[in-house]
Amino acid sequence: MKVYLDNAATTPMAPEIIELMSEMMKKNFGNPSSVHEFGRKSKIIIETARKTIATLLNAAPKTIFFTSGGTEADNMAIKCGIYDHNITHAITSKLSHHAVLYPLEDLAAEGRIKLSYIDIDEGGVVSLIHLQKLLKENPRTFVSIMHANNEIGTMQDIKKIGDICKEYNAIFHSDTVQTIAHYPFDMQELKVDFMVASAHKFHGPKGVGFMYISEDIQIKPLLRGGGQERNMRAGTENIHGIAALAKAMEMAYEYLEEEVKYIKGLKSYMIEKFKTEIPEVQFYGKCTDLDNSLYTVLSCSFPENDMAEMLLFNLDILGIACSGGSACSSGSSTGSHVLSAIAPHSKRTGVRFSFSKYNTKEEIDYVIEKLKGLFN
Repeated sequence: MKVYLDNAATTPMAPEIIELMSEMMKKNFGNPSSVHEFGRKSKIIIETARKTIATLLNAAPKTIFFTSGGTEADNMAIKCGIYDHNITHAITSKLSHHAVLYPLEDLAAEGRIKLSYIDIDEGGVVSLIHLQKLLKENPRTFVSIMHANNEIGTMQDIKKIGDICKEYNAIFHSDTVQTIAHYPFDMQELKVDFMVASAHKFHGPKGVGFMYISEDIQIKPLLRGGGQERNMRAGTENIHGIAALAKAMEMAYEYLEEEVKYIKGLKSYMIEKFKTEIPEVQFYGKCTDLDNSLYTVLSCSFPENDMAEMLLFNLDILGIACSGGSACSSGSSTGSHVLSAIAPHSKRTGVRFSFSKYNTKEEIDYVIEKLKGLFN
């Protein structure tokens, strides 16, 4: 049996998306910048996708810009937001994804900004009191707080964070890669300047995503060249990828309520199976709080022993795919910066199981059975 429980790293593409992309690659190959019929048809596909995404977020189409994914969008928001607005102070969390931490740390090392890390509790929730204190001391600041952590699943209240940032005239960027197409968004309610998404996190293709840029802020492009994306992102557009992104997002929101209920059921089932079958397992962050953590992520820790050190390897041999933390660091020997931040003294092995609509309870049973065999 093969079980894929690493959906926070990437999701399998939906069959409908594969079919759509295949047909588009055959028929819609024109350059959207070309003025002939082939180009015009491609341009229409892109603008239709932009309108679809904007409608789903209750935003204006002009606020949506297509990118190669979340990493590019995060870097663009951070670097352009800071440089173009002469920002000298930034705030983030030590739990942020490396696509956020690395560019901010680079800017701090260059002396361009002073970088402050917001306090977090043992569950990974940021301190709003500390945020207000930092903003009071540095009123024109760039704030980057991710909506939900990809390793431990802890969610932040970006509505309250946005309101606080607005009060202190701060620029607010949120990495929403794990939550767009998994939770509803109303951009008329949120005071967020930048948000980002990546299609492969919701059964779309890799290599395509978008960033939302509020109408209240202006930046210059990160990539220079052609005049694509209304002069905001140079490079010939990934037509079939953009169309697939919009379709995958549309499908996600169309069936959101029933899929959330189903996946939450899987997560709850696995939590209960752990508690009854392998009670030594502990949970990171707020993983067992289904309302304040990603319903797609269950982050566990296993007792320290010889088996735990090779746990991921042994699970892989048994046909079970999961992660030891952030997928973008899998293969790294330095361990998880997120787990180090919330449990610095723990020597237990961390494993992240992450779910999608394609998983089943039978798969959960198989995983629990194999884990029992490894630890008993």
